Amino acid sequence: MPRRLGSGSLVIATHNAGKLKEISALLAPHGMNCLSAGSLGLPEPAETGETFIQNAVIKARSAAETSGIVSLADDSGLSVAALSGRPGVYTADWAERQWFEGKPGRDWYLAMGKVEGLLCEAGPDVDRSAWFSCVLAIAWPDGETLVYEGRVDGSLTWPPRGLLGFGYDPVFIPSGDTRTFAEYDPEEKHRVSHRADAFAKLVAEHFG
Repeated sequence: MPRRLGSGSLVIATHNAGKLKEISALLAPHGMNCLSAGSLGLPEPAETGETFIQNAVIKARSAAETSGIVSLADDSGLSVAALSGRPGVYTADWAERQWFEGKPGRDWYLAMGKVEGLLCEAGPDVDRSAWFSCVLAIAWPDGETLVYEGRVDGSLTWPPRGLLGFGYDPVFIPSGDTRTFAEYDPEEKHRVSHRADAFAKLVAEHFG
């Protein structure tokens, strides 16, 4: 029998305000009080893993050990078929401004432009299929860790469309739709995203 979360406080191991907002909304119906690692002043561990699972576990365990509170981390990213699955675990790194400008911070339009530039180099008939992956890792202060995986398939468009969402959402169109994730109402995205898929599995095991 899996260890259940129950109600109470949960550290979300992120310093990303958009990600915290989305995760908090998904957990709100289950009575969880979500605290961000950033608000608690927790350090950001080096994401040295080569897979989404490895990085999610690194972040969740670091937050749980440092805070003494059950912690949840998400490692998610965009994989592009024509780019051999890149950027993958380096999804956020491609948005780092210092790679191009020598300044800290992330510029997601820079990242989207990099992906589009590589696709354009491959020619007009390039396969534009892509998918978002999400891995959720829950870690307890005693070291126990559970992992849940989610995915949503789609294709990339250009130029970016929509003002909602975050990250690569403005260029990603989920299969079966014509809108980008950045054109979805947040509540609708919560029902169909890669993060929603992973959370559905988490919720079924811990709150079902």
